[in-house]
Amino acid sequence: MNLEILPVTEPKPQITDESSLVFGKQFTDRMFVMEYDTGKGWHSARIQPYAPFSMDPAAMVLHYSQEIFEGLKAFRRPDGSVAMFRPADNVRRFNQSARRMCMPEVDEPFFLDSLLELIRLESDWVPRSEGTSLYIRPTMIATEPMLGVRPADQYLCYIILCPVGAYYKGGIAPVKIWISDHYVRAAEGGTGEAKTGGNYAASLYAAREAALKGYDQVLWLDAKEKRYVEEVGSMNMLFLYDGKIITSPLHGTVLDGITRRSTLTLLREMGYDIEERAMTVEEVMAGAQNGRLQEAFGTGTAVVISPVGSFCYKDRCVQLGDGQPGELTMKLYNTLTGIQYGRLPDPDGWIITL
Repeated sequence: MNLEILPVTEPKPQITDESSLVFGKQFTDRMFVMEYDTGKGWHSARIQPYAPFSMDPAAMVLHYSQEIFEGLKAFRRPDGSVAMFRPADNVRRFNQSARRMCMPEVDEPFFLDSLLELIRLESDWVPRSEGTSLYIRPTMIATEPMLGVRPADQYLCYIILCPVGAYYKGGIAPVKIWISDHYVRAAEGGTGEAKTGGNYAASLYAAREAALKGYDQVLWLDAKEKRYVEEVGSMNMLFLYDGKIITSPLHGTVLDGITRRSTLTLLREMGYDIEERAMTVEEVMAGAQNGRLQEAFGTGTAVVISPVGSFCYKDRCVQLGDGQPGELTMKLYNTLTGIQYGRLPDPDGWIITL
């Protein structure tokens, strides 16, 4: 399949004040698009001007939520070049989500090459201020106009780009986490391991309730016993417990996070023992009180590493240490962002420079 490059005739005004950037509000001049029809496969791949889609009201994505997406970033480096962090891993996970949602897989080399070409064409949109980046959102939706519960025969795949400001504008700060004892995010055998919109929609009610109570994030427990810690809605969770790292295993209810994977690699290189098991909520709460739980942090594309200051469960709240980001948490954050922005070497070969 060839990639067609269509001209941009009316470019958008360039960003002049990068301090005003907010997540997900402003988009670049171009987007990647390709279409799928059963029996024909993927076709009509193009990079075109950013524009709305025309969609039939019966499009199956609107009724049966056949949809997947990814999230990754491009970074401006000190020498002015643009770098990407493990993009092939995101493309691979995109296909894993597609398989789970009965959607057609993309050709990974072609899709990655198209993504990189889109970033090259839009490189002027990659902001330059410290902590800023270009957020990248690959998406696939079912577009066949049909009311019937089955996999669609037509799909649209696209990539849009969004310049974003620094996540921690006032400096990295610990989050206050509410552990839900009622709502659940995903059950074994469900779609928890897929990056699909329905998982996020299902989390909104609990997230709103947590926010109204003054918490920053919701930490989900397992759906069966509501006892074992899994992940936060937008982050995988890792715990420094008795000097070793504990994190929930990937058994179908937890997203296989690229940042999680990278963090575990760094931790092994630092000499930490890794135990992939689900901690109980009792372990978390008691560990924070008796000091066995020394640090806890989330990992994700947007936050990179997010320190946890306190956990609240039912009518009880516990603080971790002095409530400030831990030494290991900060070391991991500085190491990962240093690799991404080119301040530190990349010994594991995670960076692609454009």
